[in-house]
Amino acid sequence: MWARAVPYEEFGRLRREEPVAWSPEAGGGFWSVTRYADIVAASRDVATFSSSRGVSFEDPTDEDMAARRTIIDTDPPEHTKMRKIVASTFSQRAVAVYEHFIAALTEEVLDRIPAGGTFDFVDAVAKEVPIRVLAQVMGLPADDLDLFIDLGDRLIANTDPDITDVVWGRDDTDAYRRFPFRSPYGKRLWDLGRQVVKDKLRAPGDDLLSRLLRAEVDGDRLSETDLDNFFSILVVAGNETTRIAIAQGVLAFCQHPEQWERLRADPALLDAATDEVNRWSCPTHFMRRTAAADTTLGGAHIRAGDKVVLWYVSGNRDEAEFERPGVFDVGRNPNRHLSFGRGGPHLCLGVHLARLEVRVALAALARRVSRFELAGEPRRIRSNFTNGLKALPVRVIP
Repeated sequence: MWARAVPYEEFGRLRREEPVAWSPEAGGGFWSVTRYADIVAASRDVATFSSSRGVSFEDPTDEDMAARRTIIDTDPPEHTKMRKIVASTFSQRAVAVYEHFIAALTEEVLDRIPAGGTFDFVDAVAKEVPIRVLAQVMGLPADDLDLFIDLGDRLIANTDPDITDVVWGRDDTDAYRRFPFRSPYGKRLWDLGRQVVKDKLRAPGDDLLSRLLRAEVDGDRLSETDLDNFFSILVVAGNETTRIAIAQGVLAFCQHPEQWERLRADPALLDAATDEVNRWSCPTHFMRRTAAADTTLGGAHIRAGDKVVLWYVSGNRDEAEFERPGVFDVGRNPNRHLSFGRGGPHLCLGVHLARLEVRVALAALARRVSRFELAGEPRRIRSNFTNGLKALPVRVIP
């Protein structure tokens, strides 16, 4: 189930006519929640709308979930306990320490792009910065960064045959059901993570992984399974979402050049532009919840056990929350977008780091580029979960 482009018109129709709509599918169905207010309400009510059965369309068994459960697949109090372990590393104050590193890295990457020439922005820029920032934060080995990128791509785009040879929904993936994203590459990422952990145990540092190995909450330390799954979700989420936002942001400026001129003319718009890029790009399209009890949402009667899909990508275009939501506006204020979640405990851990990376990238590009031009057709990842781009051919005018 996917679309060649985000079906914004269909989401708009659902918001108007059936904001919580039942979508039948083989073996069951799910509720699509498309209105901003309902998404926030469900996000806050974690007792009714649980994450413990996973956040995708799958139907994992208890054993599957026990093997691959990450922090996003938990409810309080377990979620709260796990979040405490890493929350300080991703606080706004802690993340600010990396600003000079991110700025220098971004300039280094941009120095390599051809002035006035045509190149793939995803490959040359968008994928280069986030993984190296993540390596600095987590303490990942520099020699393995390309492998981390490749494995992350195969996991997050596990429905795209151009990216992975084991396609969820097409191939029999039952043998991999206890690995991240139901993929054999999830096991490879675990194995790679275990080797990194061994190295950290021998020579610990002040990076996130070293702190995870030392961390205790309520007297407990992370188990090997916890470490496996923390490692996989940090590598995938910490790299892919920011890459998507940066690439989709540049695509937006290609399509709306007047907004790029506006930002370059007024650097005071940088914070607002960062928020608008994140709203517009919406790197993660949805998160799924499961109803823990019979309930009502948006006029729909939901039964215990039903899947409930929160479509952030629709909420980010809700006319009841955003003035002219279909307009890309770098001065938009207020902008309480849903791209990192909103309401309840599941706000993205890396929100401050992701926002900083996008902000630094926009600032650096604004100093260097007078305009962007599309030099070919952008290619989307075959996915309804992310808004990723496989390629973005552009020409930049210095």
